[in-house]
Amino acid sequence: MPDYNLSYFYVFAFFAFAAIFVTILLTLSRFIAPRKPSLEKLKTYESGEEPVGQAWGRYPTHFYVFALLFVVFDVEVVFLFPWAVLFRTLGWYGLVEMVIFIAILVAGLFYAWRKGALRWY
Repeated sequence: MPDYNLSYFYVFAFFAFAAIFVTILLTLSRFIAPRKPSLEKLKTYESGEEPVGQAWGRYPTHFYVFALLFVVFDVEVVFLFPWAVLFRTLGWYGLVEMVIFIAILVAGLFYAWRKGALRWY
């Protein structure tokens, strides 16, 4: 019978070695790296453009809701692929389950549409 405690020791030793290695490298780079801060280096930089206005601007929430709905429905569509592969082996039970699943998705989509979440202002 294998000794599982020894396996845990190996995993712990690996994580400890990795943590020590990363700490040594970060400390070493802190001492070796050249640091010459200047006004130009400390300026805010984004895509080569000078920032305009305040960084704390109001962000419309409908963009967030739209993106969240896209992610939800995109992830749900991923569940259709395994079902399509096993369609013949699942039989009527699999078909009924998928019809219920799609009905719930359509109901959610209809609700979001009625609430105006899909309107791009």
